[in-house]
Amino acid sequence: MEENQIALDNLEKGTDNPAFSSVGEEGLCEECDGPCGESKEEMRGERKGRFSSYCRKALQPASKAKHFCKAHAKVLRKVILGLLGVAYLCYFIAACWLNFQRALPLVVMTAVVVFIICWSLFRKHYGAKVLLLLSPIWKWFQKLWPWLKRLLVVAHVVGLIAWQVLDNSRSPEQLISLAGFCFLVLFLFACSKHHGAVPWRAVVLGLGLELLFGLIVLRTTPGIQAFRWLGNQVQFFLGYTTAGSSFVFGNTLIEEVFAFQSLPIVVFFSCVMSILYYLGVMQWLIVKISWLLQFSMGTTSTETLSVAGNIFVGQTEAPLLIRPYLADMTHSEIHAVMTGGFSTIAGSVMGAYISFGIDAASLIAASVMAAPCALAMSKLVYPEVEESKFKDKARISLSAGNGAATSVGLVANIAANLIAFLAVLEFINAALRWFGEMVDIEGLSFQVICSYVLMPVAFLMGADWADSPVVAELLGIKIFLNEFVAYQQLATYKKNRLSGLEEWDGSRKQWISERAESIATFALCGFANFSSIGIMLGGLASMVPQRKGELASIVPRALLTGICVSMLNACLAGFLHVPTELGDCVTFLSTTNFSSTSYTTYTCCKQLFASSVLENGTLSFTGAWAGLAESMLCLTECCGHYNHTSCT
Repeated sequence: MEENQIALDNLEKGTDNPAFSSVGEEGLCEECDGPCGESKEEMRGERKGRFSSYCRKALQPASKAKHFCKAHAKVLRKVILGLLGVAYLCYFIAACWLNFQRALPLVVMTAVVVFIICWSLFRKHYGAKVLLLLSPIWKWFQKLWPWLKRLLVVAHVVGLIAWQVLDNSRSPEQLISLAGFCFLVLFLFACSKHHGAVPWRAVVLGLGLELLFGLIVLRTTPGIQAFRWLGNQVQFFLGYTTAGSSFVFGNTLIEEVFAFQSLPIVVFFSCVMSILYYLGVMQWLIVKISWLLQFSMGTTSTETLSVAGNIFVGQTEAPLLIRPYLADMTHSEIHAVMTGGFSTIAGSVMGAYISFGIDAASLIAASVMAAPCALAMSKLVYPEVEESKFKDKARISLSAGNGAATSVGLVANIAANLIAFLAVLEFINAALRWFGEMVDIEGLSFQVICSYVLMPVAFLMGADWADSPVVAELLGIKIFLNEFVAYQQLATYKKNRLSGLEEWDGSRKQWISERAESIATFALCGFANFSSIGIMLGGLASMVPQRKGELASIVPRALLTGICVSMLNACLAGFLHVPTELGDCVTFLSTTNFSSTSYTTYTCCKQLFASSVLENGTLSFTGAWAGLAESMLCLTECCGHYNHTSCT
């Protein structure tokens, strides 16, 4: 027993308690006169067996349920979908029964989803049979197609000429936009890499699709209403950004500071785009649009898919869709990918421009119209002279993408660019003012130089001669700086017009007409500026580093094409613009509150000033204002806000 006692020296040496040592266990086993090791193992085995038995019994219902779900997975899926469908049907009927007018958007969305589902089921089960039945008609149609094609071309030309004669009799200034459109196409043809290899089918059909989209969006009542509704919904949707940004930054900052007002919208929109990519919605939509462009224009699948993706995502995100194929694409196809990136804007920054006050419907229309135009002009400037590996590929697999750029990095990039470009612009203007003062030229600036150099281009796009310097100034800022700064200044002009300010403040124009605003909105809608060259080369070179030299040689021509594509869209916007009709000014001014002004107040006051006649010291009115008691009272109120000779 003395050996097993615990002493201080034993503790220092680390001797364990003998009661828990193996020696102690052996002694106990000897006293018991039994095989201690075997009994211990048996006891452990029994405990493990009992525990596993209990676990099996406890998990048995879950295991049976799992096997049942696996065995009847299809039936259960149909049952669940059926229950969800019945639940939605009950909800749909209740919504329509309570207030059909309120439920009209729900009806439209339901009809679209039902049509897509029915069409998919029809193609899956009956598509092959229908194609087999229609094959004789298709063969007959292919035989007659050369004659039908000529007939359709003649009918379109005659119809276009007749429409122009009737339409331009009311607004002949639209012919200037048409002349500008033709001039830009001829200019790009003069810059073509291979004049004899231009695929005129792709060029003509691409411009035709652009014109068709423009007619639907800007001239037809359903198209105008649909895109106006879509723009309003986008604005309403972007309003949810306030909930997050006000919680993080507070109401004061988001109301007064630009960075906390507009940049959180980029974060929100990027997040939504990423979710749509994860769900596969964006991929489905991009594939459908690219199929339409490829089928009509005859372009290859890779370049078409990238350009279609540019409608929704940026210039570096869209090529990710075709990343595995970039190494084997021809120079013409690479040029088309670059042109598509330069000709459009990303959905994430579109949200920021809408928050400035830029018309949402015009931005959406510009992005959609730019896709076929970018493909057409790309093939005009850089025709295909190589043998493409993707010419006969009807379908290609989409590469995984994150939908939109990482929002935090994108916001940081926008903020950094704004700080840098605005600071550089102020420095350039200060330097130009200093040089100008040396030769007695006051107010020389970068904007003034652009307004003179690019004024003929702005006039050819359809802007009035008085508005052309301002549009040219915005165009110069967009090309040499970036479109973000240009849209910010355009929003200021638009805000001044809607506020009813005087058109001229001395020699400075405070706002431009609605027509010029529309033209500028389309002309600025694109990433085609010199700072984007580095972004484009950096993005593509990271995907295909072995083609850096080829990319650098193609990008200048693609930048020029992208700039012209935005201008072509602007020409169409001016060509198809319908001026807003002025309502009854007598009723408006008689009932309006003159505590604040608006654009309608300004135009009606100008109409009242024009109808006033001063003869022999007596003031009288003509037209709709003649003989009305309210005429003098309205004139007094208008003179309180605007200057005119009648006011004296």
